[in-house]
Amino acid sequence: MNPHLIILTIGIFYTLIFGALSLLRREGLSTQFAIESVVITIVVIGIAWLTSTAVDPLPFLIFIYLVTMRGRLLVDLANALSSRGRQRDAIKLLQWAMSLLPDRSTRLVIQVNMGIVQLRRKNPASAQALFEEVLREMEAGGGLGIKYEAACRYNLGKALMRQGKEPEAVRQFNEVMVIYPSSIYSKAAGMALEERRSRTRGKTDEPLNGSS
Repeated sequence: MNPHLIILTIGIFYTLIFGALSLLRREGLSTQFAIESVVITIVVIGIAWLTSTAVDPLPFLIFIYLVTMRGRLLVDLANALSSRGRQRDAIKLLQWAMSLLPDRSTRLVIQVNMGIVQLRRKNPASAQALFEEVLREMEAGGGLGIKYEAACRYNLGKALMRQGKEPEAVRQFNEVMVIYPSSIYSKAAGMALEERRSRTRGKTDEPLNGSS
C-alpha cells in the first residue's frame, strides 16, 4: 500500500474517531480540531512527497495527537501540579495552554480548571467569576461536555458557599445532581447539601436563652 495513502487514512480515521468522542462527551463537533487534523495530515504528506521519504505511521500519530490535543495535555499536567499544591505553576501552565489558541471546548475546560485552582488558592470570588463565565459561554453556544459542566457547577457551588451565598450554592449543587447523577460531582454535591442540612438542624435545635 502506498505509504502516503496510509498516512492519509490514519489522519482521516484520527479526525473521525476523536470527533465522535467529542460528540459522546456532548461537546459537539470542533471545526478547529478537524481543520488542524486535516492540515497536519496534508502538510506531512506533502513534505514526504517532496522529499521522497516514507513517514512512519506511529510517529505521525503521536505528532498529530500532541499538536491537536496540546491544550488538554497541558490541563492534565496542570491538574497534577495543582493536586500537589503547586498552584502557581498550575496557573502558568493553564495560561500557556490558553495562549496556544485552543478550540472552544478546550478553552472552556481550561477556564474550569483555572477556577478550580483559584478555589484551591482560597480566591472564591475569582473562582466564581471564571465558573460563571464558562456557564454563560456554554449556554450561549455549547462546547462544554456534561462531565466538565458538572465539575464547573459543583465547584461554583463551593465558591458560593465559601462566600456565604448559600441559596445560590444550593441551586448549583442541585443542578449537578440533575444533569449528571452518576458522577462523583453529584455525590459530592449531595454530601455538601446534607452537611448544610445538618448544620441548619443543629442551629434550629439549639436551646433558647432566657429566664425560666
